[in-house]
Amino acid sequence: MPQHPATHPKNLRLFHGTDNAEIARPTVLTLGVFDGLHLGHQLIMQTVVERAHAIGALPTVLTFEPHPRAVLHPESAPPLLQTFDQKIEALGVLGIEQTIVIHFDKTFAQIRAEDFLRDVIVDRLHAREVYLGRGFAFGHNREGHINLLRSVSKDLGFFAAEVPEVRLRGKRVSSTRIRELLNQGRVNLARRMLGRPYGVEGRVVRGVERGAKLGFPTANLHPRNRVIPLNGVYVTATLLEGEWRRSVTNIGTRPTFEAKAETSVETFVMNWSGDLYGDVVRVRFLHRLRDEKKFNSIEELKSQIERDVTRAQNYFEHVGVNNSLSAV
Repeated sequence: MPQHPATHPKNLRLFHGTDNAEIARPTVLTLGVFDGLHLGHQLIMQTVVERAHAIGALPTVLTFEPHPRAVLHPESAPPLLQTFDQKIEALGVLGIEQTIVIHFDKTFAQIRAEDFLRDVIVDRLHAREVYLGRGFAFGHNREGHINLLRSVSKDLGFFAAEVPEVRLRGKRVSSTRIRELLNQGRVNLARRMLGRPYGVEGRVVRGVERGAKLGFPTANLHPRNRVIPLNGVYVTATLLEGEWRRSVTNIGTRPTFEAKAETSVETFVMNWSGDLYGDVVRVRFLHRLRDEKKFNSIEELKSQIERDVTRAQNYFEHVGVNNSLSAV
């Protein structure tokens, strides 16, 4: 059967595992966007990995780049919680041995779901089992829902099932909900839904070095992530030389010094002295301390920073805080 142009091997980018466009081993797979890889996504990955190991197959994720909504409805496309590289890395940590990325464009969006299942999922990827998250659908007019998979799976030779959603405090765990929480500065609840603290990464750029003059030198981060928590001061952890170090991070516009300024992300790493300019660092948000505010004097600002650092140090004495940093 001739392949649709959008399912040609050149449209499939392969990460992890073999570099072959044709997969030799049978697979257990899931497909979706999986932005954030929150608890709901993690349950799907756990299911795929466990089932793949049980039947001797390759645990596989098929995902899309860019986000389908960015192509079909760019005016309402959500800002992503993770960069592409962060997602690929996290999938590997979760036990996924093969990640296949489909370049999503308007041509691909016209492919019928059943054709995609036959040409790619079965003929190319040799799927034995396929798992979808609750409510996920793909293909032209979103025809590829779980009912379609179940109806054609017997003829195509695979098993299909839907992984139940994960709920927290009575609400469905979702990427949309996590974005809302971060926009409200509620990083603690976002952390519970993600199963880990929310983090951003970026290159350290040179600022005006006011922090150093106050006795609290900061790394001025240029984030690669599009979702940044609400302006304010946070207890954070910063990954330096393979170790998560205690830190305090200010997100805001520095109102004490400037009437109007772009939002910045500035991190003070406790008990650290070194030059980070040009380095790419990761920062995870653990707890919100306060809103950003304008102070009447430099001395008042310095006193407040000292209190912020003390509160952060006390936070790190809580049992289990350091253990949570090792999650995905």
